[in-house]
Amino acid sequence: MRRLSPNDAMFLVTESRETMMHVASMMTFTLPDDAPPAYLRSLMGELRARPPVYAPFNQRLEYPEFLKNPLQRWIEDDVDLDYHVRRSALPSPGDERVLGVLVSRLHGIALDFHRPPWETHLIEGLADAEGKKRFAIYTKLHHALVDGFTGTKLLAQSFSTDPNERDRPLFFSIPREQKQVDTEEPASTGFLGALRAQALAAGEVSRVALDLARGAKPLSDLVGPLDAPMSILNRRISRNRRFATQQYPLELIRSIAKAGGGTLNDAMLALVGGALRRFLVGLGELPDQPLIAMLPVNVRPKDDPGGGNAVGAILASLGTHIADPEARFSAIVASTRAAKERLQGMTRNAIIQLSALLMLPSGMQFLTRTLGRLRPQFNVVVSNVPGPEQPLYFRGARLDAVYPVSIPIHGMALNITCQSYAGTLNVGLTGCRDTIPRLQRLAINMGEEVQALTNVFGL
Repeated sequence: MRRLSPNDAMFLVTESRETMMHVASMMTFTLPDDAPPAYLRSLMGELRARPPVYAPFNQRLEYPEFLKNPLQRWIEDDVDLDYHVRRSALPSPGDERVLGVLVSRLHGIALDFHRPPWETHLIEGLADAEGKKRFAIYTKLHHALVDGFTGTKLLAQSFSTDPNERDRPLFFSIPREQKQVDTEEPASTGFLGALRAQALAAGEVSRVALDLARGAKPLSDLVGPLDAPMSILNRRISRNRRFATQQYPLELIRSIAKAGGGTLNDAMLALVGGALRRFLVGLGELPDQPLIAMLPVNVRPKDDPGGGNAVGAILASLGTHIADPEARFSAIVASTRAAKERLQGMTRNAIIQLSALLMLPSGMQFLTRTLGRLRPQFNVVVSNVPGPEQPLYFRGARLDAVYPVSIPIHGMALNITCQSYAGTLNVGLTGCRDTIPRLQRLAINMGEEVQALTNVFGL
């Protein structure tokens, strides 16, 4: 049994018919040359043999009828793999657009909390590429169960860097590594240590909070919690989803970042800012003030095995009010540097506490049911999840791309998440189908912005 942390519980509190708090991954594969015609059927046969299922994939909520129960906790479940792992097929021609339509539909269906909140769909019928047969896997799990960092790490354990390794266990059948716990330390000592750490963190946060309360910004480029304008991205949403993808050479995006004097994240924000400017200008909906992005920040140590949620947040300008791509890039770099400087030297606990404080306006709008009706705290969430650097294989099939599928909510109808993998940057755009028109057009705009920045920097 495992109690939910406050961060984990937040994702249950915000769960509703329209705001489903599950995240997902869509992966495309190329079959090995020696794959038999019944490749996927054989894989499903493995599942029917009922392999063991380990945490967190064997955990369900103790009180599924009352998600907001303060005593909520995870308990072990006898997992029915025939329910959790499903086989689907695309209609001809099975191109990327048809795949996106299916994933959009699957992502708009809520998870069943009477079972462990995750599903995997094996999708066949994907169009051949260069004479090679392909398939896809779409896996979704609830954000209360694991965060994106952990989910990516767990999924990757099913893959191998060796194309000839064909017997690696599936991701839910791999026992998780656990951190060593000093059993000789009294529980009271551990509790008091944690309490002291939180108190010290509160002292760090209070100094920043005092500046915010006074309306002071220590750095001129720092984005405050009330700087975002109203836009069409920040209306109420429905349960219907639309999903679009883009993939770029990672080295090209790094070259853009270096030429602009920023980081890879800055380059990604520049692509988003430029694409949103083009998209909203085309709709006649571009605000005069710059759109603001919320950037999740992973605060785990490198050796953390994951589990639950340990995420901070910063706010940054997307420079959408600036027409010139190079000047917009510079404004974004200045904004992210200011946000990072405020976090410089802060402890993990302090960063999480400060992030919660910064998100307070959004929390108040949620409690008063005014999300999507009042001026937002930020306009869009942009996340970057680092992925494996080497090509990976699953039962001999090469993983070609991995696209994150994320969470729109009321007041934030668009979420953009990217993940690096084997020399590529894979971008997933997840939006509300009924709030944001022609989401595929926004994906195309992003490709146009890559070309614009390449031309500006002479790459």
